Amino acid sequence: MDFVEQLKSSIDIVKVIGEYVRLERKGATGRYSGLCPFHQEKTPSFSVHQQRQFYKCFGCGASGDLLKFVMEHDGLTFPEALRSLAERFGIPMPQRNEYSDADSRLRAALFEMHEAAADVFRENLRGPIGTEARAYLDRRGITAELIDVFGLGFSDPSGQSLVRRFSKYSAEQLEQSGLVRKRNEGTGHFDSFRGRLMFPIHNESGKVIGFGGRAMRDEDQPKYLNSPETPIYKKTTVLYNLHRARDGMRKGGRTVLVEGYMDVIGVYAAGVREVVASCGTALTNAQVRAMHRHADAVILNFDPDNAGQNAAEGAIKLLLDEGLHVRVLTLSGGDAGSKLDPDEFVKQFGGEAYRAKLDGAATYFHWMADRARGKFDMRTAEGRVEAFKWLLPAVQKVPDKLERAAVVNDMASYLGVDPSMVLDQFKRAASERRPAAPVVTRTAIPSSERILIEALLASPRVREEILPQIHQDMTASFVTREIIEAFRHVESEDQARVFADVEGRLSESARALLHDALATDHTEEGLEEELAWSQAKACLERLQSDGRRRRLSELKSQVKIAEREGRVKEALSLYGELEQLERETRSRAS
Repeated sequence: MDFVEQLKSSIDIVKVIGEYVRLERKGATGRYSGLCPFHQEKTPSFSVHQQRQFYKCFGCGASGDLLKFVMEHDGLTFPEALRSLAERFGIPMPQRNEYSDADSRLRAALFEMHEAAADVFRENLRGPIGTEARAYLDRRGITAELIDVFGLGFSDPSGQSLVRRFSKYSAEQLEQSGLVRKRNEGTGHFDSFRGRLMFPIHNESGKVIGFGGRAMRDEDQPKYLNSPETPIYKKTTVLYNLHRARDGMRKGGRTVLVEGYMDVIGVYAAGVREVVASCGTALTNAQVRAMHRHADAVILNFDPDNAGQNAAEGAIKLLLDEGLHVRVLTLSGGDAGSKLDPDEFVKQFGGEAYRAKLDGAATYFHWMADRARGKFDMRTAEGRVEAFKWLLPAVQKVPDKLERAAVVNDMASYLGVDPSMVLDQFKRAASERRPAAPVVTRTAIPSSERILIEALLASPRVREEILPQIHQDMTASFVTREIIEAFRHVESEDQARVFADVEGRLSESARALLHDALATDHTEEGLEEELAWSQAKACLERLQSDGRRRRLSELKSQVKIAEREGRVKEALSLYGELEQLERETRSRAS
């Protein structure tokens, strides 16, 4: 068996995709559904089929097998996806050139370099040069256990640790890594991170792909220095700690979103495992979708300064657009009731108090209403109206009508706005809502063609006895004719491989059509032999009947033309064939 097929047959696609998407089983047919990871949606349209090992999204049209999913989701080349899955599931991978290319070799080197860099940084933190960083972590209450869990480290102030460690790599690999830089003057390279507390950043599979470095001294700016974007690190798509948090997110049905690395560690120390942060950037749609794949609710707990509150305001809009349930936690309790960062609150009051605060976090409406009171002059009617208009777009994103109406009334009361004006503004805004996004067009597949494909998949007897009687002229008008033709070349005696054999012979468009035909709830998953035979037989008889009707029509037309042109002998011959076909048709109908 080819290694690709061996790997695909050894790994359950539901297990792999289930690590990225919350999948819900649908009935007893081996189908699962969830939110599509490739486009923004609020209602699940993404389907995974366990028996035939493929996925299909009816929202954006994405479809494919296990390898394509890993390639598309993780941004990997084909050889990288093979290697990633083989390593993850302990399947020995043959060393062949066809499973490698220049891009794959570069990215493999970058992954290797980042793992090595993480080792170097951890060693540095434990050694003599890490004394200052260890003292800082001790002051912040970061235990040795937390240091190990998060893989914290320290970068050598001399700027040569990684350069020496990476002597075997090419100049291109060094510079593409983002870990090493070329000197502006002279020759050689130096480490990008020097004298900083290091936070490894992982992809969702748990591989180190970048770093955040915190300065230990005020004169070292910026305070936080993050890895640049590289072939393995796109900061706008990555959430810090997601690979650890996703199990907690699914179990608790929520995500706790904070701003920084230290906040994540502090909240994690409080026993809250479902905590993540963006990696030094404003929150993006891709990061929001990553959260939604694992949980439907988000609690925002950003820093209480102006920058943190402005960031929270922007984040709320993105989260609501994704259809998430949003609450906001603002922490107080410091000197004179001052606001606190998550990490500070946990240090002062402990994990139990923090968890209680999370459970009691208010909905985003109240937080935004307080923001509105600070933005507008609430002493005037005009200011109160402007405040409500500012809040209205966020209120409209509440999906439930009754809840939305209750929120509108609460806000009107809270802001001191006349309820009749509220109703008028709300109706006007509703009439101006943007139209729904266009639906992806799909090729309509007749039910008879779906049934025939199902029967061909299910039964060797159908493929051996029925298919040879279905001539190409019978399927010339089929939208699935390429799929039907692929079945003629199936040679495998292993029933479980039939789908893969057919799929492998199809063009990209026909493969998507095959997934479409089998992803519908109207088809059966694994027909029984007897049912498959009877359905295929009925399809054949229908095709033969259609063929006879077409031939009858052709003969009648040919007879008329021959008579009109005086070709009597030909007309008589055609008429004889016509009578014979009509007798056969009547006989079959009786």
